[in-house]
Amino acid sequence: MSASEATRTIRVAAVVTHNREEETADGFEALRRAAERAGVELVLGDANAQADVTIVLGGDGATLRALRANAGTDVPVFAINFGRIGFLATADRDELDMALERALTGRFEVLPLPAIVLGGGGPELFGINEISFQRRSHLNMAHISYSIAGEDIGERVPCDGLIAATPAGSTGYNLSVGGPILAWGVKAYTVSLIAPHALHARALVAAPEDGLRVVNDGREPLDISADGMRTGEFEAGRAVELVFKPDVVGLAQLPGSSFYRRFREKLIQLAS
Repeated sequence: MSASEATRTIRVAAVVTHNREEETADGFEALRRAAERAGVELVLGDANAQADVTIVLGGDGATLRALRANAGTDVPVFAINFGRIGFLATADRDELDMALERALTGRFEVLPLPAIVLGGGGPELFGINEISFQRRSHLNMAHISYSIAGEDIGERVPCDGLIAATPAGSTGYNLSVGGPILAWGVKAYTVSLIAPHALHARALVAAPEDGLRVVNDGREPLDISADGMRTGEFEAGRAVELVFKPDVVGLAQLPGSSFYRRFREKLIQLAS
């Protein structure tokens, strides 16, 4: 995991919270007091053109929302976990005072995160975690063909769908279907099938410059989802191109942070 030292001065901070206000009320009040002492203006909202940092008081869902909102900007996202796992969090809730001081003084590093972009779509058709194509619950099994860098990998594979995930997203939906885990900072993406009905179908890791082409070879449309949100329909017979785009948004990190420690503490220990 490679991160760069932030040198910016923090004058304006955007603030994002999840929908359970009773859980973040104390944190927000502590943030308000800390911002007043530091002379930092707070503004509510996922993104603000004048902000120097976006501070999240919430879980991975709120953090992902803030990352998407700040994609393509130089505004880093500093997330303090008020959720359950907080795999994307910069700091945990019990580190609140220290985390707020660092967030409001710019004393943190910034890890650039990539995205998976669906070619030919609107600006919303990108995933910080993943892009997926999924069978609708009331329809028949999907049949998907896909190729990477022009080479056919699977032809009319019967399955429930396909996921293309970034390293940050490899521990999300991709992990739940048995896909490979990538350490943050690895220049690659994963391609995993959802419930494939074929013994030869295997998840793989693709190089960032190798584009992914996916064809809906079934008779029925599939849902297109970006970071868990339905964004469109993948019609029968249609083909789409997906590409890996590096350095789309910055996630704040505390000095000395390690993906492997995060993996051990957030996923392995919580599951044991």
